[in-house]
Amino acid sequence: MRGRVMKGVRKVLVAVNRSMDVARHGVSLARDEGTWVTMLKVIPPNDGDLNLTGIKNIEDVLRSDSDKVVSDVRRLAASEGALVKTRVETGEIDRKILEVAKEERCDLIIMGAQKNSFFRRLLGANVVERVISNAPCPVFVVGA
Repeated sequence: MRGRVMKGVRKVLVAVNRSMDVARHGVSLARDEGTWVTMLKVIPPNDGDLNLTGIKNIEDVLRSDSDKVVSDVRRLAASEGALVKTRVETGEIDRKILEVAKEERCDLIIMGAQKNSFFRRLLGANVVERVISNAPCPVFVVGA
């Protein structure tokens, strides 16, 4: 990824999902370019009665998934010798990404896009498009 980053990019927000591809790009930036990287995992809110799914406590399932993602990101960063900060937030995914990008004063957002994924259908409208439309900085989309 060296040489592809825009000049002046010092703080990067990486919105991680289940795919480690986007996390690898963030770790590469942290290692090769010396940027400050925050890895963000957003847990969508549970607004409905999901008892019909057969899962007793959906929050525990979502939280354990995010814990695994954060653990995987930390392990990847350590193996590559990169320093990254991790955050887990709960809320509307696009809103949380934008909120954290502003709060962290990021120069770039990196996020993944999965075509026709279960989560994209579950969450409705395209999160990537909403982030791009409202981002305070450029957005780099990694195909997963």
